[in-house]
Amino acid sequence: MKEETGIFRNIDKPLLFIYLALVVIGWINIYAAVYNEQHSSIFDMSQAYGKQVIWIITAFALGMMVMLTDVKFFSAFAYVFYGVTIVLLIAVLLLGTVVAGSKSWFQIGSFRLQPAEFAKFATTLALSRYLSALDFDARKLKSRIIPLVIMFIPALLILLQNDTGSAIVYAALALVLYRQGMSGSILLIGIATAIISIASLMFEKYWVIGGLLVILLVMLLFIRRNRKNILTLIGIFLVATAFTFTVNFAFNNILELHQKTRINVLLGKQIDLKGAGYNVNQSKIAIGSGGFTGKGFLKGTQTKFNFVPEQSTDFIFCTVGEEWGFLGTLVVISLFIYLCVRIVMLAERQRSDFSRIYGYGVASILFFHFFVNVGMTIGLMPVVGIPLPFFSYGGSSLWAFTILVFIFIKQDANRLQLV
Repeated sequence: MKEETGIFRNIDKPLLFIYLALVVIGWINIYAAVYNEQHSSIFDMSQAYGKQVIWIITAFALGMMVMLTDVKFFSAFAYVFYGVTIVLLIAVLLLGTVVAGSKSWFQIGSFRLQPAEFAKFATTLALSRYLSALDFDARKLKSRIIPLVIMFIPALLILLQNDTGSAIVYAALALVLYRQGMSGSILLIGIATAIISIASLMFEKYWVIGGLLVILLVMLLFIRRNRKNILTLIGIFLVATAFTFTVNFAFNNILELHQKTRINVLLGKQIDLKGAGYNVNQSKIAIGSGGFTGKGFLKGTQTKFNFVPEQSTDFIFCTVGEEWGFLGTLVVISLFIYLCVRIVMLAERQRSDFSRIYGYGVASILFFHFFVNVGMTIGLMPVVGIPLPFFSYGGSSLWAFTILVFIFIKQDANRLQLV
């Protein structure tokens, strides 16, 4: 067999295959989601699936450009990429176009570009560059704060655009910090914070405080009762109690009405099948109606009669569930899980700290997108407008995810050159 040369030397075939499979399956489901018998041509530019063909071709071109680029270019210019995207995020706040309530887009004729999507890979590059520096020490306060600042700046700018979904993606990069030596106690604090937040919204705050007090008393029974441990537990209890009041204040005074309604619907405190809960309810009906094997390609009734809004974008997973059933969703979910696991496995074999950290960042972002998007279509996560990678219609997200993945593919293919 002829030895492979050029840009395809040492490329990881399984990772490339999964990427291609997800893009093709995603396009098929976009076609099914918006199919119109009067516009059945895949090259019909008046339809989303026709435009998506263009995005796919240009995404492949971007992937090829990444593969042709010197692998050291991405680490050398990591901060430049980050700086450029920060400028774009500020510019879109001033000059951007409002779409679906978010001022996140540059409008150039009929073409729209969303800088928030590209900020994800740029932030991952900058974070990888900092964490791989020779003087990085996870035990130092400076080394803990600066990575958080790198993640916080784009997240804040995106939040100001009223794009909450894209902003919370940056929380996923905290897993990278944990891999690089961040204390497990910080991760535990994050989980505890989430639990207290949910409990504070579901129950009266006095019940939550009572529960925290019971936990405090139980822990006092099982720990070594010395002055330091007792004071530490009391301090944690007081902070948790204060946080309970903070959650309720933020919920009642900071969040918009539609955001509060969505959270209440998700937590079961409010039923609004014709309003905030309509999308999720129709989504669950569509997925459930698919049964074990689905209704068949182009035969989804929920899809054909447009019962599920945004079905080619945020709710594209409904089409998979309705037309391909449990088996189809199992295949798609398995592909996404294998994609993330494969990237982590490849990240662990990297000789370069920069490449390993970047690989973990890629896996974290992809998994977060996949988990939240699928979760919101089945009612387990709030509807925050976050795309399903390689599936949801749109050029910005497909381009950004393609660049994100292909930079890592390039790094892995050239791992012997990097130290």
